[in-house]
Amino acid sequence: MPKAAIIGGGVIGGGWAARFLLNGWDVTVCDPDPDAERKLAEVLDNARAALPALSDGPMPPEGHLTLTTSIPDAVTGAAYIQESTPERLDLKHRVLAEIQQIAPQTPIGSSTSGYKPSDLQQGAINPSAIFVAHPFNPVYLLPLVELVPSPATYPAVIDSTAAMLRGFGMFPLHVRKEIDAHIADRFLEAVWREALWLVKDGVATTEEIDEAIRMGFGLRWGQMGLFETYRVAGGEAGMRHFLAQFGPCLTWPWTKLMDVPEFNDELVELIAGQSDAQSGAHSIRNLERIRDSNLIGFLRALKARDWGAGRVLNAQDATLQAADAATPLWHGQVLPGWTDSTGSMAPVHHLGIASEAASVFMRLNGIDAPLTPVQTHMHPQGHARRGDPLSATVELRDSGAGHMSLRISISRMAEPLAEVTLRLEHRDPDTGASLPIPRSL
Repeated sequence: MPKAAIIGGGVIGGGWAARFLLNGWDVTVCDPDPDAERKLAEVLDNARAALPALSDGPMPPEGHLTLTTSIPDAVTGAAYIQESTPERLDLKHRVLAEIQQIAPQTPIGSSTSGYKPSDLQQGAINPSAIFVAHPFNPVYLLPLVELVPSPATYPAVIDSTAAMLRGFGMFPLHVRKEIDAHIADRFLEAVWREALWLVKDGVATTEEIDEAIRMGFGLRWGQMGLFETYRVAGGEAGMRHFLAQFGPCLTWPWTKLMDVPEFNDELVELIAGQSDAQSGAHSIRNLERIRDSNLIGFLRALKARDWGAGRVLNAQDATLQAADAATPLWHGQVLPGWTDSTGSMAPVHHLGIASEAASVFMRLNGIDAPLTPVQTHMHPQGHARRGDPLSATVELRDSGAGHMSLRISISRMAEPLAEVTLRLEHRDPDTGASLPIPRSL
């Protein structure tokens, strides 16, 4: 197995470790914190419960984890190094120098939220191997990684790192010009500054601001981004109409943006007190599990629609399927939401598995038209519990000009779990008349 070295095992470093480990890499984490082992174990527990739920194919065997307090021990033999130390430039310079004394040619990505790669490269033994690889928490679930080179960074280093990250189901965004805080955090900082003013001026509480985001534009941004969202808001005339309507607002007092409130103890207590009242009933770990569960549902919904981050996950599944055409068309595990209070899987979820497996079968056979299920038969044959690995195979039983019948066999490991038979037809949505099933292959 290839080895990755993670320097710094906090929230971000632990997330990186989980992403590499669960994708089959051996990982050595270097962190002097005496609680590092406990903290890392808790992050990995959450990642093991969450990341496999995004894949419709089998995850590779988990890599081997090693903890150390020695940077030389961590980086020796590593094919890739991720620096995730605190945001202090002097500390990062010392750490990068110690890394390159042992591994001067090994690619080093930094998780820094704000520093430019040229800042990190100052005084380095080999600046060409150093760049920014800025992820988003939780690293083991969210696809985005901002890859930021400086003019001194070898392009081949960025290309190889991007290919590696895509293999992990991540989305490497190549930032074409280095800038403080890169791309995403500059947006987040602007929103954060405005939110501080809204709370300070008594316009909204922390909870009300969060509700405004998660109940509205946050969901839109999650699947369509900023500019595409505004293009749609312009109606049939698109972005030009939107700009004509809202362009004048740029001169209106809608935001204080760079007029930052004084960051004093009073403001800290106001923000922290409201935040505690909002979500202090949950532990951080419980909030993480709630977050992960919500993200899984959101990402799987996007995956079913082959949209946004879901398209990235489908591309990874397609790669896994192409690597071994003999594997079943669907792989997964019994998710917590599929089980009752005893942990047993409800049989109704066999139908969902059958539908997903049938969708993969149709995609692989070039059938891109909507087919309507007109008959469904399910025959349970066994029992499964939360976390059990499942797979499904698809057999074409018969087909005609406008219909086909599929038999989906669902197994728990090697044991039959259920058999579902689907009869599907292609019909005109207006008249209901039968139509030939089109194929793009």
